[in-house]
Amino acid sequence: MENNNITIRVATANDAHYAKTITDEMEASAQARGTGIAKRSPDYIVKKMEEGKAVIAVTNDGTWVGFCYIEAWGHGKFVANSGLIVAPSFRKSGVAKDIKRRVFDLSREKYPDSKIFGLTTGLAVMKINSDLGYEPVTYSELTDDEEFWAGCKSCVNYDILMSKDRKNCMCTAMLYDPADHAQPEETKKDFEEHSKVYERFMEVKQSRFLRLLKRRQGGGGPSPKSMLRHYFHF
Repeated sequence: MENNNITIRVATANDAHYAKTITDEMEASAQARGTGIAKRSPDYIVKKMEEGKAVIAVTNDGTWVGFCYIEAWGHGKFVANSGLIVAPSFRKSGVAKDIKRRVFDLSREKYPDSKIFGLTTGLAVMKINSDLGYEPVTYSELTDDEEFWAGCKSCVNYDILMSKDRKNCMCTAMLYDPADHAQPEETKKDFEEHSKVYERFMEVKQSRFLRLLKRRQGGGGPSPKSMLRHYFHF
């Protein structure tokens, strides 16, 4: 896939020299947003490239543009498209959506029967996910693979996750179920119609969890899915 002079393709071992740049930008982006992501080492990124489980975007002259990779959990029952990152100078160009589409298609090729899920604090990523047919879900509908949740330990919001017994956090969970999912046009329409409410929901959610963290109290209150259902009537 090409976007002007940008090529979006499955990464290979030959792309290993981009790994450090990718992980540095992941960390810088998380710090700038004031949110957290599970940290990955350059070696981990290289491994994904070697396994053919990553998508990279580069310009025709070899400049790195963006990246995303695949992780399988629960013996392949669940797949996550993780670590979506775009170089600052290429943001708001539509390339993130193209990368997400390519890694989504790659996930379907490699794991056709798996549920594809994501955790994000970014409204832009939520919109991309809704365009692909993802729906907001509760954390209980995600994988129970302990290794996946262990990856959250490096996230700045890990205390919030644990205070809620891993049932909720700053991130919104979204899921694509190949056996039972809404059509992309349906979820896209819902998101576009209610994007302002969705954005307000995220602000309220983050504010609420920060207060909970300060009080070090867990439990109570509606789940993200029930709140979204209240707002969106789905």
